[in-house]
Amino acid sequence: MSRLLIIFVKNPEVGKVKTRLAKTIGEEAALAVYLKLLTRTHKTVDSVACDKAIYYSGYVDSEDNWDNHSYQKHLQKGENLGQRMENAICESFSMGYNSVCLIGSDIYGLTSGIINNAFTQLATHDVVVGPAEDGGYYLIGMNRPHHEIFQLSQWSTSGVLRETLELIKAEGLTFVETQLLKDIDHAEDLKGTDLI
Repeated sequence: MSRLLIIFVKNPEVGKVKTRLAKTIGEEAALAVYLKLLTRTHKTVDSVACDKAIYYSGYVDSEDNWDNHSYQKHLQKGENLGQRMENAICESFSMGYNSVCLIGSDIYGLTSGIINNAFTQLATHDVVVGPAEDGGYYLIGMNRPHHEIFQLSQWSTSGVLRETLELIKAEGLTFVETQLLKDIDHAEDLKGTDLI
C-alpha cells in the first residue's frame, strides 16, 4: 500500500506564526518557538517510512531545511483550513496514494510511533484522528477522500474535534483516535519543554 504523509507548515515569518502565543511572549519569541517546533517535526517525520509532502501556507520554499529530493513540495489551496486540508488530501489520492495522513508542524509531543500507528490503524478503520488538548486535532488520516468531514461550521475553535467526530459518525465511517497531545498556543504550554 502506498502511503503519503502530508506536513502542513506555515512559512516562518515574524507575526505570521503562533499568533496566540505571540500575544503573551512577543512575535520574535513566538517565531523562535515555531522554528524549534519545525525542527522537532522534521526529525520526527524523517524516520517514518513513507512518501512525504510539505504543504506551505504562503509560498513553496525550495531552499529551506526540507530536502527537495526527500519531500514533495506544494502550496496549500483554499479559503480556510478545512478546504486547504481537503484539497491536499484529495490531491494526494489523485496521485495514486492508498493511505494518507496529514499532520500539523507545531505539536511538541508528536512521535514517529504515533504517525506509524495512524497508518496501521487505516488498515481497519476509515478515518484516524489525533486529538489535541485545545479541542482541535493535530492529525487526520484516511484511505480514501471523505469530503464531508471537512464541512465544519467554524475552524480554529475548541469545537473542531467534536464537530469532526460528529460528521464522521453521521457518515457511518469507522474511526479511531490516537494519543491526546498538547498544542503550544499559550505561555503556560511552554512549561516542561525545551522550546524556550
